[in-house]
Amino acid sequence: MTQTLDLVFSALADPTRRSILTMLLEDDMAVTDVAEPFEMSLAAISKHLGLLTRAGLISQEKRGRVKWCKLEPDALKQASVWMQGFGQFDPVNLDAFERFLEREFPEAT
Repeated sequence: MTQTLDLVFSALADPTRRSILTMLLEDDMAVTDVAEPFEMSLAAISKHLGLLTRAGLISQEKRGRVKWCKLEPDALKQASVWMQGFGQFDPVNLDAFERFLEREFPEAT
């Protein structure tokens, strides 16, 4: 469980990856559509997507010639359970968790 949590929190530590997860809340997206709003190369986006995939937060599949990304919300369950143990977070309330991290570690933002 510790390794899984480490991967999830590592993935969530980056604002680009959090933005990607937010985008995928709406629907599955092609990798090129995920990359569109960001000012970085497709290779850089692919690295972010690879980390999100390894953490289990998204899945990727090829449909024809296009690679699609899908949010895997169940991957956040372990992290949510862990955070609930502190009693100060609502289930999967990542906004509150992000504000907490910004207060506690301002130099990281």
